Amino acid sequence: MRFKYYLIFTIVLTFYKTDAQTRPKGLEEKVQQLTDLTAKKSIISLNYNRFKDYVKAPPRDYSFIVMFTAMAPSRRCAICQHVYDEFLVVANSFRFSQMYNNKLFFGMVDFDEGSDIFQMLRLNTAPVIMHFPAKGKPKPADSMDFERAGIHAEAIAKWIQDRTDVQIRVFRPPNYSGAVALAMLFTLVAGFLYLRRNNLEFLYNKQMWAGAALMFCFTMVSGQMWNQIRGPPFYHRSKNGPVYINGGSHGQFVLESYIVAALNCAVVVGMIAMIEAAGGVKNPDLVRSQVDGKKRRFQSVVGLILVCVFFSLLLSVFRAKTQGYPYSFLFK
Repeated sequence: MRFKYYLIFTIVLTFYKTDAQTRPKGLEEKVQQLTDLTAKKSIISLNYNRFKDYVKAPPRDYSFIVMFTAMAPSRRCAICQHVYDEFLVVANSFRFSQMYNNKLFFGMVDFDEGSDIFQMLRLNTAPVIMHFPAKGKPKPADSMDFERAGIHAEAIAKWIQDRTDVQIRVFRPPNYSGAVALAMLFTLVAGFLYLRRNNLEFLYNKQMWAGAALMFCFTMVSGQMWNQIRGPPFYHRSKNGPVYINGGSHGQFVLESYIVAALNCAVVVGMIAMIEAAGGVKNPDLVRSQVDGKKRRFQSVVGLILVCVFFSLLLSVFRAKTQGYPYSFLFK
């Protein structure tokens, strides 16, 4: 008889546990669980069940910022790691700020762990940052446009503020690499000048300063300052292979700036070659031999080829980035 009671009690308890697992979570329970997960890690890792329970299923009075990415090395997504680092800066800034509350949570879905979520949302690219509002479904503006806004943490925080009215002040961990590199450079320059203190005539070398000025111009014109401010990826790897030139006029890759600097350098070298072939800037009246004339003629031809070829490549890059330019017919 006692065995029968134990059997009935076990069946009832098993049914209760099964029913409790299939029962939808209450709002307070969901918020408490999300708060506990955020206390462990600023970005909550979401699988299909978590995404369905916390992001899609009601009741919900909080917003969710979810990053869809592919972090596995086999996926060869070079930009994914960079965007994740910036996304993590924003999530940590919100978690450890005075503005922290349980009305906003951050999550991440990796393709290898949540491919069914990608299929459900019809996502065929990564990375993607989406805002899931507390009420209603996401709108087109709830997907962040990296090409227009950028991928740095400040841009992500500004986009989140526009979608949720939650202001996040970005706090980056201190990075002393720049200060250390500057100190080392200053030490090397000071040591070199000290060793050459008895022979500083090279400081009056006009060609050296002219070359340094040209290198500075190439660096600035190619967009290196924009790279330091925005922090773009080195290049983008797509399904069709690596992409070195950003297709929009509001962004660029680091490798793209190197390419533009090299093209500008080749054009300038060609112009200098033609000027020197004509006698230099001052054009001195010199008696030239027949051999000297052939050399200058060859130099002028080489300079002309450099200018024509590499300036045409510059125009091609400009056309690829600014397809709607009014004078695009000139480059056809």
